[in-house]
Amino acid sequence: MRTIIITFIMLLMTTISYARDQINIVGSSTVYPFSTVVAERFGKSGKFQTPVIESTGTGGGMKLFCAGIGTNTPDMSNASRKIKAKEIALCKKNGVTDITQVIVGLDGIAFTSSAKGKQYNFTKEQLWEAMADLGSKPTKWSDIDPSLPDYKIAILTPPATSGTRDAWNSLVMKKGCPESILKEQGKKACYLLREDGPVIEVGENDTLIINKLVGEPTYFGIFGFSYYDNSKDKVQAHLIENTKISLKSIQDGSYPISRPLFFYVKNQHIGVIPGVEEYVKEFTSKRAAGKRGYLLDLGLVPLKNLKESISKVE
Repeated sequence: MRTIIITFIMLLMTTISYARDQINIVGSSTVYPFSTVVAERFGKSGKFQTPVIESTGTGGGMKLFCAGIGTNTPDMSNASRKIKAKEIALCKKNGVTDITQVIVGLDGIAFTSSAKGKQYNFTKEQLWEAMADLGSKPTKWSDIDPSLPDYKIAILTPPATSGTRDAWNSLVMKKGCPESILKEQGKKACYLLREDGPVIEVGENDTLIINKLVGEPTYFGIFGFSYYDNSKDKVQAHLIENTKISLKSIQDGSYPISRPLFFYVKNQHIGVIPGVEEYVKEFTSKRAAGKRGYLLDLGLVPLKNLKESISKVE
């Protein structure tokens, strides 16, 4: 009996020693720069350890987040689109039954190229035609419209697991898709991308896209406003349906490719992992995400009302 008790105590002590004292966050590469700055400031307060953040992409982050509860799973997941019904179902299946959704701000998706080239004006229909597997598969931009560049189409796009890709699908590929295809084959058919060369998938690394655009002046790239806003010396954003991407055009809704940004909190880890509630409070504070908050310097477009940013996932 004594041996059993001693063994139990040793196992308990081992479990406690391996419990985390740092918040673990995964998810969107778009939200990553904002959460990193918040985490650094949070850690410098001295009350809690600096959270560990991994850029896995929205889809990859949700898989990890919904894998279960316990210190071997993430406490939060950043997302550049809303959690999907199938992800909520996966979470519930694995015991993650209490989740908070936090809208951290707004973002626009920039369609960019090297700062050295000419600026163009694209419609969603033109972008769909250039990228779609069910389109006419033009070789040059000028094959779509004479006003567009007279060189080969080459577009760097995030992978299918990216929330930015999801948003691009719903805001560009669906909207630019011919009505006949949408009605007869559905939106998923509109999302199918060309596999004959012009559309080039890259990993969950927007910096990689920017560096590629600098080296390849005829390439175009897709990524969030914050990365563009901090790289204006290297890349330029093209007009979408006569509208320039900016803080103002995203906030007032006039920029056609804009979206909210999120992170999701595993409430069952509150009280288990130190600082979860306090981190959420810091991220959603006026000093961080408000109209004059420090995240504006990184390109976050603030919400008009921060109080309405937090809700429970049902």
